[in-house]
Amino acid sequence: MPLEDFYNKNFLSNSEEETLSIAKSFGRELEGREIILLEGELGAGKTIFVKGLAEGAGVENPDEVNSPSFTILNIYHGKFPIYHFDLYRVEDDPEIEISDFIGEGVVVIEWPDRLRERLEGISIKIEIIDETKRRIKISLI
Repeated sequence: MPLEDFYNKNFLSNSEEETLSIAKSFGRELEGREIILLEGELGAGKTIFVKGLAEGAGVENPDEVNSPSFTILNIYHGKFPIYHFDLYRVEDDPEIEISDFIGEGVVVIEWPDRLRERLEGISIKIEIIDETKRRIKISLI
């Protein structure tokens, strides 16, 4: 499915495995220059989504994908670099210049509302429906 076919769609995931599958399909279509703004409350499955995205984008060991809550940035290598930011613990703009990474690979930002500057890109919102079900909304902003 081309990347554009993911936009303005809601996907229903009934399990972590389904979330991984949706994200893997999405990751296969990435070209390597996208900005992904990933939103959802704690425990929604944002890092699980990044794990699937990374696998779809050719990261050899997607099990190494984890939330960079304390380091702010993790870098994964597949068909192109994936810069995975987690801004949960950032109170102001992060000290790291996210703009330095834009265009150098896929930039994934968890908690993008913590940025002072608003970025345009692909918005992915993960909503908790119940213990195992998630609604994943993907749109272009």
